[in-house]
Formats: sequence, structure tokens, C-alpha cells
Amino acid sequence: MNNWGFGARALVSAAAVAVAAAAMTGAAFAQQAVAPAPAVEPVPQGAIPRATAYAELAKLPNFSGIWTSDRRALGNAGPPRPMQFTPAGQALVDAFRAKQAAEGVNQEAQQHCYPPGIPGVMNQPYPIELSFQPGMVLIFAEAYAQQRRIYTDGRPLPEDPDLFFNGNSVGHWEGDTLIVDTVGFSPLTNLTGGIPHTEKSRVRERIWLQGPDTLRIETTITEPDLLAAPHVTQAAFARRPDYVIREYVCAENNRLVGGEGGANIDLGLDEEEDPFAGLDDE
Repeated sequence: MNNWGFGARALVSAAAVAVAAAAMTGAAFAQQAVAPAPAVEPVPQGAIPRATAYAELAKLPNFSGIWTSDRRALGNAGPPRPMQFTPAGQALVDAFRAKQAAEGVNQEAQQHCYPPGIPGVMNQPYPIELSFQPGMVLIFAEAYAQQRRIYTDGRPLPEDPDLFFNGNSVGHWEGDTLIVDTVGFSPLTNLTGGIPHTEKSRVRERIWLQGPDTLRIETTITEPDLLAAPHVTQAAFARRPDYVIREYVCAENNRLVGGEGGANIDLGLDEEEDPFAGLDDE
């Protein structure tokens, strides 16, 4: 792992170790492993002339453009099956739900404008934009202005990855389907409510065109200490040539503030104007 030398990044790495250590306690059950991507020799930088490299992109399926969620394209697929937890994972979920019932919803992430990470950023009610570069697929999510870089130049996944909100992604093509493997997630992001990512979390996405204007993504999440089986979800997106990606600045006019009782909304009103003033005292 890179030695960044910055306090904030060091804190994130330390938090990741603590979360992973806590998550690995308890019984662990075997689970189906995601097959590794086939090994491909990386292409040295500058080895392919620029014109040739861009010409190769024309041979790929046309994922380019702006897309919005379209569950109608899933037909009668129905809601996804719930996650199946190991005893250790279920203990985390039960503790999370008990705390939520006693104290209310924890809005710390929203207060600090933390992006949801993977897989959450792909499930937001905002458009995404896909584009290609030689050796890379880019996914830009309007929500939280998040950009994912999926390297398709043959590099392997990092063995000791730095921890990022969107992880570290590499991809390869199987016919017209893009296979994306992602590891190395920030412990500030979750597999699901109450289950933070750990160093064993892995996400595989299969991305393909169901038709000229329908994009499909199948997501498989594995974490052998917390999930009793791989968790698979399906998503569909409709191409929106008339859409534009708009600016998303979470911190602008964010009225969530922290306090002894957790995060709450501050409307910026004087006590005489605030219709909710004094409710906490009743």
C-alpha cells in the first residue's frame, strides 16, 4: 500500500484494519468464490499509437452516453433476494437495527457528504454517464460527482490496494460483456446497512447491452466472513440522449449538523421563526 504521508489517508487505512478485524470474528462459512479475471500482459504506456488505440474503441459495444435507471427493462424479475448473512454478519445487522430503533437513523455520512461508494453509487436516482478511453472505461455518476475508472489495459487487481470510496477496478471483455472486478473499499462505505466493507469485500459487475438503448448490469457481492452466499442484484438503464449531467455539490446548502443526539437538520431560522423549536423539550 502506498505511504501517502497525509493524516487523513492514514486514518482511513487504520480504520479499515479495525473494521476488518472486528468483522472477521465469529464463525465463517465457506462461500462460492468469484473466478479471477484471466491474466493479460499489460500494454506498456505509449506502445500503441494513439490513432490506432482510439480506432480499436470503435469495435466495442456502444455503452457511451447518459443512462438512467429503468426497472421496467427487468420485466418480472421482482425485488432482489435479501442478503444471506453468516452468524458474524447477522450479529452486525442486529446491532445496527437495535441502535437505529433506539437512536434513530444515523445520518453522519449525509452530514459529511460522504459518497455511498460501491455498490451504492450505482443505485442512486440520478443519471450515470459512460465513456471509453484506450485501456479504460469511465463511469461518471451525477450523484456526489463520482467518477469510476475501470482499467481494461490488462493490469491485475492490486494485491494490497489503497482504500477508496469506489474501490480499485479492473475490467476485461468477454465477447460484448464487460466484466469488472473491484476491491479495496473505504471502511466508511457499506455492503448494506450495518455491514461495512472489509478487506475481503469484492464486487464483480457484468455490463452488457440488452438492446441498443438498454444497458444491463449484474452485480455480485462477496465477503466470506459476513455473507453466507454471494449476493446478486440486477439493474437496467435506459439511454437518455436528451439528458445532460448536472453539477452535484453535496456541501452546498447542506443543513445537516452534528450534535449530542447525532445529525439533525438546521433550517437556519431564529427560534421565533422555527416551527420545530422547543419540540425536543416536550
